[in-house]
Amino acid sequence: MRSYIETFDHGPGGWFGWLDNARGPRPLEVGESSVLSRSPWWIDYNHAPPGAGYMHLLFMLFTSGSPGEHHREVSGENHFVAGDLGTDFTNARMTVRLRGELLDRGTQLLLLCQGVHQGICTGWLLTGQPLAVTPDWSEQTVTLCDDEARWTCLGSRHDRTDYYGRTPLRTVLRDVNADILLVLFPLEIAPMGPLSGDPDLLRPERDYPVWRSRLPEGYVMLDDVRIDFP
Repeated sequence: MRSYIETFDHGPGGWFGWLDNARGPRPLEVGESSVLSRSPWWIDYNHAPPGAGYMHLLFMLFTSGSPGEHHREVSGENHFVAGDLGTDFTNARMTVRLRGELLDRGTQLLLLCQGVHQGICTGWLLTGQPLAVTPDWSEQTVTLCDDEARWTCLGSRHDRTDYYGRTPLRTVLRDVNADILLVLFPLEIAPMGPLSGDPDLLRPERDYPVWRSRLPEGYVMLDDVRIDFP
């Protein structure tokens, strides 16, 4: 069995957060053998209805490719890519040790896997196996089976169908060549004030303000990440 193990003993190990579509990666707070993601988080609107909805991106890791200079400065050496573990995540088991203080506002912390196939990026959320965020450290494991009933496909907002879409889960899990993430989903987007138009056709916090009090607040810490491949 091949395994990826990240203990964050020497920095973020390739993991990062996300500022927004324009500015890209956001550095995580690095502690003693841990990394921390803290609110406020960007609202990812790339999958607004008719896609699956909005989410916060807390932790991200590229699974292939060579990052640019700025990305390396933000996230450090990517130990997953350096370990040449491949991108077939079918039936892999991912174990995380985490803790935090979170006002979740109806969201769940979920694993997201993304792959690009025939020019289309497809994201699948493991909605059937949410992770619990508690004040005390806990170790939790999810299994990346190819049963679509346990996942939710993100799809695309109305104007991003040239890049985002739906590829079968089995195809994506066999080649998760973009990234894996831990995200908070789904978000309640409440416009602050009147709008002239459909809020799902516009971009929250870019085209109109939102009530941040409806969105998750707090922090989540990662102490260990382990992925065991069959």
